[in-house]
Amino acid sequence: MAEHRENFESSPDAYSVSLDSFEGPLDLLLYLIKKNELNIYDIPIALITEQYLSYSELMQELNLDAAGEFLVMASTLIHIKSRMLIPRPETDVEDGEPEEDPRDALVRRLLEHQKFKAAAGLLHDHEMLRSAQWIRPDSSVIAAAGEAYEPELEVDLFGLLTAFRGVLDRANRRPPMVVPPERISIEQRMDQLIAGLSETESCGFENLFTEGDSSRSFLIVTFLAILEMIRLKLVRVFQSGAFGPIRVYKQPQSPEKAKPLIEPRES
Repeated sequence: MAEHRENFESSPDAYSVSLDSFEGPLDLLLYLIKKNELNIYDIPIALITEQYLSYSELMQELNLDAAGEFLVMASTLIHIKSRMLIPRPETDVEDGEPEEDPRDALVRRLLEHQKFKAAAGLLHDHEMLRSAQWIRPDSSVIAAAGEAYEPELEVDLFGLLTAFRGVLDRANRRPPMVVPPERISIEQRMDQLIAGLSETESCGFENLFTEGDSSRSFLIVTFLAILEMIRLKLVRVFQSGAFGPIRVYKQPQSPEKAKPLIEPRES
């Protein structure tokens, strides 16, 4: 593990996480629309804004360096929400076209982004087939499980954030710890997680947070360690169906050197 992290020692307070390999604010909106089974042409802007701000706050706590980009979209959503609350005057047909719905411009951006995202996904699938990269062996499982089996899908950032929020919520319901929690770096936590996965090859996402203390700082370090492991191609994460349980799989091949996901802040 050390060869991947020269001069790379971090804690959540000292480093921020780059999201270049993950998704942006439009992806979060599309995720929320899909998760809530909403009509993209009739977005309940109050609900989406509330959920979007909740995810943005968590991303800021995790020091994700794209948080500024997400805040710009947050201000856009709040502006649209305020416009939706203002009663729109009835437009006489003779006066011209009715006033544009405040959501229309956002819907057009989402549809365009969805189109390019689908095209990029198609190219990625073709590339995986050509390069024979490792994929989940679902074919044998389908043969055993029958038509009812739902194949595993690779998890995106927001699926991980949703699962992590569940971990935090459960931790908040536990009795507070009396003993001060041990401080651990992201690198040390990565080594611990890789050692555990070396014994099991795969593990449930939530199980990765059960070893060690249940303090919020330890849970955040664990989550950032998982993001870094994904970035370094040490692991891949899949879930059953669109929003099913998430499992973390250790990559079978030795990963090439990659630029760390976690970068030191400039002083």
